[in-house]
Amino acid sequence: MKHQTSAILSAVALFGLAACTTAPAAEPQANTFEYLDQTESPAGFSVNGLAELDAAMRKSVDDGKVKGISTLLVKDGEVINYDQYGIRRAADQAPIREDTIFRIYSMSKPVTGVALMTLYEDGAFSLDDPITKYVPELADLKVFEGLDEAGEPILVNADRPATMRELMSHTAGFAYGLFSDDPVNNMYAAADVLGAPDLETYISRLATMPLLYQPGTDWAYSTAVDVQGYIVQKLSGKRLGQYLEDEIFTPLGMVDTGFFVPEEKRDRFSDVFTPDAETGELVPIEAASFAFREGEIGMEKGGHGLVSTMGDYARFCQMLVNGGEFGGVRILKPETVELMRTNVLPEGVSLFSDGTTPNPQMTGQGFGLDFAIYVDSSAAGAAQPEGSYYWTGAAGTWFWIDPVNDLFFIGMVQRFPGGSDRASRKESADLVYRALAE
Repeated sequence: MKHQTSAILSAVALFGLAACTTAPAAEPQANTFEYLDQTESPAGFSVNGLAELDAAMRKSVDDGKVKGISTLLVKDGEVINYDQYGIRRAADQAPIREDTIFRIYSMSKPVTGVALMTLYEDGAFSLDDPITKYVPELADLKVFEGLDEAGEPILVNADRPATMRELMSHTAGFAYGLFSDDPVNNMYAAADVLGAPDLETYISRLATMPLLYQPGTDWAYSTAVDVQGYIVQKLSGKRLGQYLEDEIFTPLGMVDTGFFVPEEKRDRFSDVFTPDAETGELVPIEAASFAFREGEIGMEKGGHGLVSTMGDYARFCQMLVNGGEFGGVRILKPETVELMRTNVLPEGVSLFSDGTTPNPQMTGQGFGLDFAIYVDSSAAGAAQPEGSYYWTGAAGTWFWIDPVNDLFFIGMVQRFPGGSDRASRKESADLVYRALAE
């Protein structure tokens, strides 16, 4: 078992709560997360069970599914298990470290959702407000109803504008232009909606796109969180990245999270890998769009644009576990966090994606405000108890928060596409709860 004191102390220093109760500390304080000796069962977990968890996650590296992996389990504010294995960079085989910077892609969505809900708490909007109250450019959106005999799209008027609640639950009718191969998503891709240089241009391009369905009648994984980012920017009067920095990152001590990686931190930035077309071996992707360099990112994508570290995202998760507070700094009220993790999908509407690629195995899951939620764990085949909420990222990162047991788990890998190894995500949950039950 790897619960060496040095490894735990490193995790403690990295993930510790800020001690200041009136303003965020610039650096995390050591020893704020308590830890247990390696000969004891950490917070009710089986030591052997946690060893099995580490072995299973490391096996994904040994089997060539990923090049490096880092996992963290925290319960009751204590680091229960932290492991890192494999490399972050191919050129010199530099290993994954505690401060490795990862592309978190769609794990950006809950961050943007939290930012928007800080404005909700300020009274800036109501969840029942039409989005056109804040984005009037989207007032005349049409709805796609199929193709005519000539292969041209049939477009009809929307019955009504989508609400803010529908925007935050992917039921507004927007498409994405990333994964699905249907006429509307193809239109998004052809118009390069997500490739806009700024959020204003993005909105102008989005305004020319039809909706997939009438607002509130279905669920589709979409660019809706990028719209949320635009609304954050418009309501706050600040650039999205600046608002996130001021209201979330700085207060929580998330010092390495943002829309680009500064030059002085690039040594810590992981490669992202993909299978070679001929050999199947994992090789780094060299495309500029994966480099996250300042000045080269285009618009600040609230839906999938952030990079972060394990320690930073742990602070974000612990804030949610705590009901919106972390280290004496309150980001959201407890009732707002509860609202975000409450299923709002209409009866009969279900998910078809888990944040990476389409996934048909989404039974027993609902959606709140920028989180998926287990509403029937048995039907979902999930080890997490009902009410647990989660999301994932396109490069394979994942997390879940379990309010029943006051725990969260984060997994960080960098493989594209990230949906190719869902087994590790399920296995991590199975082993965490097995270790807890033993």
